Amino acid sequence: MNMLTHWHISGWEFAALALAALLVGFSKTAVSGANTISLAVFAAILPARASTGILLPLLIAGDVLAVLTYRRHAHWPTLWRLFPAVAVGVVIGTLFLMGADDGVVRTSIGAILLLMTGVTLWRRRRENTGADDDAPDAVTTRAGRLKARSYGVLGGFTTMVANAGGPVMSMYLLSAGFRKLGFLGTSAFFFLIVNVSKVPFSAALGLIDTRSLLLDAALVLFVVPGALLGRWAVHRINQRLFDRLVIAATVLGGIQLLVG
Repeated sequence: MNMLTHWHISGWEFAALALAALLVGFSKTAVSGANTISLAVFAAILPARASTGILLPLLIAGDVLAVLTYRRHAHWPTLWRLFPAVAVGVVIGTLFLMGADDGVVRTSIGAILLLMTGVTLWRRRRENTGADDDAPDAVTTRAGRLKARSYGVLGGFTTMVANAGGPVMSMYLLSAGFRKLGFLGTSAFFFLIVNVSKVPFSAALGLIDTRSLLLDAALVLFVVPGALLGRWAVHRINQRLFDRLVIAATVLGGIQLLVG
């Protein structure tokens, strides 16, 4: 196949990319943050910078499916507080990508993810977040606004440079006290809007072009069954297990970026 020849991909490597695309769909409708494994697979098989541009349309496809599934559970006050800070982070990430080495990018993001995971676990040991199924802790307090801005900038930065904003926002939503459905609904809208806004930046950097989109066209077919599998699985995962899976996926992604 010309597409595989251009990217120097073997049949086995394409199969690995297809499984990673399936995991993208699953992470969007079940365990957010699990797609850091997909990020690692894409970066291992494809050129690191090019892999971020190829993965972005697949993430958007998963975001659309997640929004269709969980749109009624989004918490818009939280989203509106996050977006300005995320925009700042995306701009910083774009500037960083212009001159940063791939190794520096991965190491920095991996360290940030592990640090924030530790902070979140520490906070959860000290606080009892007795929230309902959709509502988070108040975001109107000074501390809530500061936390939203901090995570927003980090989320925008990490999602721009490595499509690794999922674990960052997972840690924010868990630390804010979101329950399962509110978590998924809010993150679905958040990442659809943010990822679509990243397209012009990625295109300007040469990360998205006709050749990358041809590979996306072949891989997007695997995102849909992954999303359907996630939709089936999420109702069979209790809240405690859900939280643990999100945190475990974040730690795994952070370690992978740190040592990869």
